Amino acid sequence: MSSAEHLATIDLLRARDFPEAPGRSAAVRAGPGFHIAELRTYEAAEDDDGTARDTMEEQYEAERDALAVLLTARWGEPHIISLASAFARVVAGSGDVPEPWASLSETVPDVHLWQAEGHWLALGVARWGGWEALQLLAVVTKVDPP
Repeated sequence: MSSAEHLATIDLLRARDFPEAPGRSAAVRAGPGFHIAELRTYEAAEDDDGTARDTMEEQYEAERDALAVLLTARWGEPHIISLASAFARVVAGSGDVPEPWASLSETVPDVHLWQAEGHWLALGVARWGGWEALQLLAVVTKVDPP
């Protein structure tokens, strides 16, 4: 997908109502107060010694950063926040980290974050399964970040 297609996906999510119950359709997971779009996904081959995954991780981060430049033109400089403390609270079972931040914190170490027109928009790179799979994610939510 191109940056223009990513922006179109983000705009579509911003225009959609949030569902009352959690659900999934195609590459979008949603729940009360949030949408999470999987803009791009990479799964490492079994014979990858880590080299291809490292290259793809750099590419996904560069793609996130390029998309962030376009969003910065719309809404100003993002906040770059770590989700490490949210993850620590999730692991400790505190129960005080709301969705979508609780599940994001399990795979996304940090996000680029904007507040625009009553919603939060976050971009991040998720690292799944021992860092074998990567996803470029866009999040639209009305839930304040932790």
